[in-house]
Amino acid sequence: MSAPDKPDYANLEVLHRNRLPTRAYWIPETSTLLNGEWDFHYALSPLEAPEVGKSSSQLHLDETWTHINVPGHWQLQGHGRPHYTNVIYPFPVCPPEIPTENPTGTYRRAFTVPPAWDSSSQLRLRFEGVDSSYHVWVNGEFAGYSQGSRNAAEFDVGSLVDRSSSNELVVQVYQWCEGSYIEDQDQWWLSGIFRDVYLIAFPADARIEDFFIKTDLDNNYCDATLLVEATLSSPADSRLTLTLRDGSEKIASVADTLDSGSPTCKLEIPVKNPKKWTAETPFLYELTLVLSKDSKVVQTIVQRVGFRKVEIKNGLITVNGKPLLLRGANRHDHHPRFGRSVPLDFMRDDLLLMKQHNINALRTSHYPAHPRLYDIADELGLWVMDEADLECHGFYDAVARPLDIPEEMDYEERKALTFPQAAKFTSDNPAWKEAYVDRMRQLIQRDKNHASVVMWSLGNEAFYGCNHAAMYDYAKSVDPERPVHYEGDVKAVSTDMYSYMYPSMERLSKWVETEGVKDDGTFSKPVVLCEYAHAMGNGPGWLEDYQNMFRKYPRLQGGFIWEWANHGLWHPQGGFYGYGGDFGDEPNDATFVMDGLCNSEHKPTPGLLELKKVFQPVKFELEDGKLFVTNEYDFVDLNHLSATYRIETFGNRNSSALLASGDLEIPQVKPWSRAQLQLPPELGKYKDTPGEIYLTVRFALRSGVNWASDFHEIAWWQSKIFDGPKAPSVAVGPMTGAITAEDTRATLNLSGADWTLTLDKVRGYVVGWTHAGQALVEIDSNTRAAIIPAFWRAPTDNDRPGDIDIPGSLPYWKHYGVDALTSQLRQFTWKKHEATGSVEVNVHSYLSPPILGWGYRVAITYTISLAGSLSIQVKVHPEGPIPENIPRLGLNIRLPKRLSHTKWFGLGPGESYPDKKSAQRIGIWTKTVEELEYPYDVPQENGNRMDTRWLMVGDAYCAGVEATMLSGSGTFSWNAGRYSAKELENAKHPCDLVAEDATLLCLSSKVAGVGTAACGPGVRDDLQVKVEDDEFEFFLQPTASR
Repeated sequence: MSAPDKPDYANLEVLHRNRLPTRAYWIPETSTLLNGEWDFHYALSPLEAPEVGKSSSQLHLDETWTHINVPGHWQLQGHGRPHYTNVIYPFPVCPPEIPTENPTGTYRRAFTVPPAWDSSSQLRLRFEGVDSSYHVWVNGEFAGYSQGSRNAAEFDVGSLVDRSSSNELVVQVYQWCEGSYIEDQDQWWLSGIFRDVYLIAFPADARIEDFFIKTDLDNNYCDATLLVEATLSSPADSRLTLTLRDGSEKIASVADTLDSGSPTCKLEIPVKNPKKWTAETPFLYELTLVLSKDSKVVQTIVQRVGFRKVEIKNGLITVNGKPLLLRGANRHDHHPRFGRSVPLDFMRDDLLLMKQHNINALRTSHYPAHPRLYDIADELGLWVMDEADLECHGFYDAVARPLDIPEEMDYEERKALTFPQAAKFTSDNPAWKEAYVDRMRQLIQRDKNHASVVMWSLGNEAFYGCNHAAMYDYAKSVDPERPVHYEGDVKAVSTDMYSYMYPSMERLSKWVETEGVKDDGTFSKPVVLCEYAHAMGNGPGWLEDYQNMFRKYPRLQGGFIWEWANHGLWHPQGGFYGYGGDFGDEPNDATFVMDGLCNSEHKPTPGLLELKKVFQPVKFELEDGKLFVTNEYDFVDLNHLSATYRIETFGNRNSSALLASGDLEIPQVKPWSRAQLQLPPELGKYKDTPGEIYLTVRFALRSGVNWASDFHEIAWWQSKIFDGPKAPSVAVGPMTGAITAEDTRATLNLSGADWTLTLDKVRGYVVGWTHAGQALVEIDSNTRAAIIPAFWRAPTDNDRPGDIDIPGSLPYWKHYGVDALTSQLRQFTWKKHEATGSVEVNVHSYLSPPILGWGYRVAITYTISLAGSLSIQVKVHPEGPIPENIPRLGLNIRLPKRLSHTKWFGLGPGESYPDKKSAQRIGIWTKTVEELEYPYDVPQENGNRMDTRWLMVGDAYCAGVEATMLSGSGTFSWNAGRYSAKELENAKHPCDLVAEDATLLCLSSKVAGVGTAACGPGVRDDLQVKVEDDEFEFFLQPTASR
């Protein structure tokens, strides 16, 4: 079919019809929202949809019509199904051809023109976002066509509208168009009118069509010039007046009388030392543009303005002359019930949460966000990387799969083999040039007047080709000031910075030190990480490592965490937040859409709390007894913060005691400078206080701001300053009498005054333990033991990817049978110690998986005291063709369900892992077993607590078991819950989990970090649990009721 014969939605030569030129976003008072309930018809293809435009009569609505909410997606309102893919296309790859099965939604509603509007005004229909393409008719007459799902379109409909009566508006929306090939972002495929629809009235003749506000600063970044370039219609004999205000105070005003010679007008306002806009000081002025004619005001526009200057200076991204450090996050438009149709208050809550968690930048991945988001970013203060609606990552699979390129191959090698071929589909195909440039035009022209937008991005994961160069050229021709970003341009030919995703520390260091660096060490372009620290499930790890890299290399100007929130969609039948495949969508990329710092409801996960601590803009360092603070803000000092301190002692068994607290004076410290913080003078007198003495310093807002209340915590630091004398440990129960031993063929039964303990001589493990007539442990039906050495935990999302050849991945561990170790008893002996009255049991066993020829020789020494306490010393020696690492090393203990209350001295109150523990503080904490769990949207390992000195697990009266560690540093990790590792691994959703009728306690001498291997580096080598000779010893004792 030749191009003229093709329908618009399948014609690369038709991007729009009758669409007005893209303009800066503003909605005048003479506008009305057309949101609400519309009539709706759903068809499987355009040819099966109602035929529109054949006559001026209204559409006939029969029983095939229903109703739909606008804005919204039809897949979330009972028509079709949501479909998730990360990279792959859900349709055959043959651009620009599209599927014959092209679901089509026909929308209809009536509207009237408000009678107060001038009868001569120009009338426009404005669509903020429609996925993926659409035709518009008014009263049966064709009004226009547009595509570009996340870009706005306006149509002049004045000649089609009856201003005195009801009008019929019909919009026919197509799920697929040729533009779908370059809208392959990592998100749900969702269709329909998903952003606002407006009817707008503009002045009929003389009017401002568009305007571009720029602010320039002098060489000292002090005085400013406000520049406005306005595009006008019929400007002859009209007058344009600009007025700048600071609140109610008029700062300056300028006016110019226009003629018909040019449709553009340029005006300047000099401003003496205005308050500067930055993400730390988001000060906004109000600019009013008034167009008048014959002394009558015909149009008024109000726009907030921030004075700031963006440059690449000395090879760095600077604002107002100072380099930036981007502490950013990637954010998609997402709502768990409405998809990309995000309510304004929900969007605002996102940005408030970002600010409250020390995030200072966001990337609008991977398309322009809702236009109101930028107003909020201007107001709250966020650096915005504004990204074009462009991604065609699916061409990678179209190329790589036939070549049988393994996913475990080094990413840079895979890129070299596939990206040049993948680019030829669209990015390096001149036929697609206008489709690419149009998306850049739409981006810049809509969002150009926002102070928060400090850089543009050409899109995401679309390889690199001539069309990116054309986009860059367009951007620089229109807005030469703002830098342009694009990660796919690896040599930074058509971009102003080098950008990378998910590199290892070694590779990142090499790139920063060498890429684009001249022989004399200078460089002209900075480096940013547009995506890093993939926050999928229980993660991310590596955050402190990345932040230290940003500190080490000024050229490396931070980046954007992937990503802000999970994209789970509520599944009303299942009662869970669904991901790929949950809606019958095939093919899909499963859980990869659940990779956020917030859960699907946009509530913080432990990963966001970790990020807040790592991103805190105050760094603390204790050196030779002196505490130093580094101000890591880019623009402000620390005067907006107040500092307080607490000195606490944490005893061996009892609650903490507050020894002293008060205020600290924060010194004057400029951005990226360091100063000493004077510690409280009474600190030394607590040196001999029993217990561990900790100093905690907290920096908080001195007064509330528009994103947080008074005393909101910004930064904190904690350190042990003294290790006082230990309080003596008090055993429970009498220390007199003797232990009675009953040695049978299958068991060794020990008992004292008020306790019993039974060991299984068949397997060598504890199978029973009571105190005061109450059971302290239970037998696990699978292991036939109550206490057993353990090397396994439930996998995390970061464990799951990989291959059997990649150590630390779930396939690797299962390949070695780490999850299926069986136990063989080799020796069981016991004896009494007359001097102490204790009993010692020595067990030698062999733990190994079926099929394979490797295993652990395990030596366990149980020591049971007169009081009924139990020491378990475990020594492991691996032999055979062993794996490199395992998930953990410790004990699994099955406790009765009534032991459901925990109290511990260690890191808390939340979960912690070796590479994810910065956000947790040392203290004495209490939680129920249920409260220990963090319910990730996708069930997985969770709830570990590290650096624990002691742990009590008991009933409501504190009767139960206390655990301490006798080996190594004396600290250990643990978690407790109702779900077995197998249950957590197999459950697809939280509602699938079946709780055990017990408390499952895991005590670990070592646990592996979580890493970011779902997309990025795995666990750092020194934070893995190596398979090697090792030993540990736990001490367990009963606790009495209180």
